[in-house]
Amino acid sequence: MRTFERAELAQMLPPVMALAHDAGAAILTHYGPEIEVRRKEDASPVTAADEEAEEIILAGLRRLTPEIPVVSEEAFARGEISSEAPPRFWLVDPLDGTKEFLKRNGEFTVNIALIEGGRPVLGVVAAPALQLAYAGAGPGSAREWRAGAERPIMVRHAPGNGLTVVASRSHGDPEALERFLNGRGVAATRQAGSSLKFCLVAAGEADLYPRFGRTMEWDTAAGHAVLNAAGGRVRTLEGEELRYGKHGFENPHFVASAE
Repeated sequence: MRTFERAELAQMLPPVMALAHDAGAAILTHYGPEIEVRRKEDASPVTAADEEAEEIILAGLRRLTPEIPVVSEEAFARGEISSEAPPRFWLVDPLDGTKEFLKRNGEFTVNIALIEGGRPVLGVVAAPALQLAYAGAGPGSAREWRAGAERPIMVRHAPGNGLTVVASRSHGDPEALERFLNGRGVAATRQAGSSLKFCLVAAGEADLYPRFGRTMEWDTAAGHAVLNAAGGRVRTLEGEELRYGKHGFENPHFVASAE
């Protein structure tokens, strides 16, 4: 398989960003006081917003790259996706942070990533309720859009007064986090929902995101790509790079960091 050149990935970013924004706009039409919720087989929540956003993204990716298969959270939950991944595929979570969506705190995202050889080489994270988006497709390409204003982003060197650690707002394990951080200098802890946690590290607003709860590959791939593009890394607890296309698409525990 020929891997995409960096220029080719850069050309893909604008249409993928447009898809994420279209999906986000559709999600916001459902973002009212009454949100109908159903339960999937694993008891996680799903809404009409998840499904409409998925339809938009899948149709758009098939137009953009008809030769590249797509793995999405909702299609996998419906049993439409094999547990074995090809060498190159799109990885999509149409609404990451459904619990944050239901809480109406704005911290939910649309995640779209391209995986090549087990690595996320392009990623878009859009948070429509916050008018916020992030994207990256290779080293030095990470960007943030906040209320329409674009800026490059990169990870920061850990400040001398201690680390800022970001943790999951709805899926945290405080005891595991405390054990992991024991002996480290921590100045502050922030909570955030969805893949925004990766983006806080990528934008130099935090230094470390340890994750000890269950995650799936579509939860992490887009944010991982943005963080890689900003100069950061995502490793397993054994120190290996977090890889994609694993059987069943479930992640081990990991640490996203600025270095």
